[in-house]
Amino acid sequence: MPRSVNHVASRAKRKNILKLTRGYFGARKNVWTVAKNTWEKGLTYAYRDRKNKKRNFRALWIQRINAAARLEGLSYSQLMGALHKANIEINRKVLADLAVNNPDAFRAIVEKVK
Repeated sequence: MPRSVNHVASRAKRKNILKLTRGYFGARKNVWTVAKNTWEKGLTYAYRDRKNKKRNFRALWIQRINAAARLEGLSYSQLMGALHKANIEINRKVLADLAVNNPDAFRAIVEKVK
């Protein structure tokens, strides 16, 4: 008896992955094995960088808070320590947004903890 393979399904799977790699450079977009490896590696990078994104944003917020705090005569660590002592619970994301978009509100917070 001849060997039976589900060529419809395997071709559909390949077609789907080649569709996902559209726009890639060179053989990465149209050679099956290269495209498949590239696509799998891309998923790995996506997973890793979803974690790194949080790290990068926190670093950005800290830099913005530090820059705004130094204009008020405090360092970042002094400001955060004073906020903690004064029992003001405001996260870094909101504090950085205030520092950039609403300097008066940020200044008011700094005056409250000084």
